[in-house]
Amino acid sequence: MVKGGFEYDGRILSPLDEEEIRGHLRQVKGKVDVVSVCGVFSPVSNTQELRVAELVREELGEETPISLSYEIGSIGLLERENASILNAALFTTARNIANGFSKALLMHQINAEIFFGQNDGTLMPLKHALSFPILTIASGPTNSIRGASYLTGLKNTLVVDVGGTTTDVGVLTNGFPRESLIAAEIGGVRTNFRMPDIASIGLGGGTIVTRLPNGEFKIGPESVGYKLVERALVFGGDTITVTDIAVAKGLLQLGDSKHIQHLPADWVEQVFTHYVAMVEKVIDRMKTNNDPTPVVLVGGGAVLLPTTLQGASQVIRPENASVANAIGISVAQASGEVDILVVLNENKDLNAGLEDAQNKAIMRAIAIGAQPDSIETIELEAIPLAYMPGNAVRIRAKVAGTLGTTSKKRNN
Repeated sequence: MVKGGFEYDGRILSPLDEEEIRGHLRQVKGKVDVVSVCGVFSPVSNTQELRVAELVREELGEETPISLSYEIGSIGLLERENASILNAALFTTARNIANGFSKALLMHQINAEIFFGQNDGTLMPLKHALSFPILTIASGPTNSIRGASYLTGLKNTLVVDVGGTTTDVGVLTNGFPRESLIAAEIGGVRTNFRMPDIASIGLGGGTIVTRLPNGEFKIGPESVGYKLVERALVFGGDTITVTDIAVAKGLLQLGDSKHIQHLPADWVEQVFTHYVAMVEKVIDRMKTNNDPTPVVLVGGGAVLLPTTLQGASQVIRPENASVANAIGISVAQASGEVDILVVLNENKDLNAGLEDAQNKAIMRAIAIGAQPDSIETIELEAIPLAYMPGNAVRIRAKVAGTLGTTSKKRNN
C-alpha cells in the first residue's frame, strides 16, 4: 500500500508519492511477472493509476503487463482490487492460449485475425483479450444465449443451455445476456467486474445417477464428462447417466437401448421427474415475475429435457440447438461500455453525463473494431447513489456494432 487515492467527487484524497512507489518497484524488480494497480475511487479519476503505470514501465520495463483496476471494476475498493489481481494472474494463461491459436493458424496458412468471446455475448480482438482476460470468464453460456436469440429471433426470453456436465440458465434481454447486478464470487473471493446473470447446476448428459441401497437415487454433481461414450450404459459402459435415463424415457435414440432394459420403469420415471424439477427450480429463480415466460433449450444436452416445463409459457428447442454456442460466437458483435461515477453540478447535468458516457462507450466499441454506422445503444442508465453526500450518480452505458472488415483482410 502506498499513498494516493481520490474522494468520491474526484478531489484528491492523497497525492502520489512517486519516490515511495519507485522504491517499492525497485524492491520487487525481478521478483514479479505482472503488476496490478488499484486506487481509491479510480473509476472517478484514473489519473493516478495511469501515472503509476508509467512508473512501472520506467522501473520494470516497457513490456511489463499491468492490470489497472479502473478499466476492470466499478466502485467498491476491495472487490475491484480482487478483480484487478485476478485479471493480472490470468495474463500468462491468456498469452499461452493466444500463442497457441496463432501458431495453429500459421501452420494451416490461415491469414485471419483472432477474436475472443467476452462474457457479455460480444467480441474483443486479441490485443484486448491479452489485457483483459478476466472478461472471458463465463463467456461460454453467454455465447449460447446469443445463439439462442439468433436461432429463434427472440430478444427477451429465458435460455437453458444443457451441456455434458452442467445446465446454465440465463436471461436474454434486448438480444443480449442480462448482466448480474450483484458482486460475483470467484473461488469464494468477491469481485465486481462485469459478469452475466447465470445460474448453473450440476446436471448434464454425463451426470452420474447413483442407485442407493434403499431403492432411491442421487443425481450428480459428479459426471463422466467427455467419457460419456465409454462409460454410459447405452454405450456398453457401467455407469448410469442422465443420458441413459433420457433414452429409457424415449426422449432420444442413442447407443443400444438393450443395455438399459434392466432399469425399472418406475425408478426411471422418478429420476426423470427429479432432474426436470431441478431445472424448473432454476427457471423459477431466474424469472423476474410469476408469469409464464418462453424458454429456449439449447446445447448438446437440450434433448434431455421435455418440451413442457413448469413456469414456461412455451418451450422452444430450435433446429441446430446443439451448436447454439458456436452460432452465438459467430454472429457476435463488437461492444464498448462505460461504468463511471459522476457528480452532477452546475457544470454537468444528468443529460450531459449520459451523453458523455454514451460517447465514450461508442469510442471504445470503434477501437475494438465496430463499424461506426452500425453501433446501437444497448444500455444507458443513471443510478443515484443516495448514501454519498452531494449529487452523485453511477452512469452505465453499453453499445454494440457489427465487426468491421480490417485493411489486412481487404488487401487479401
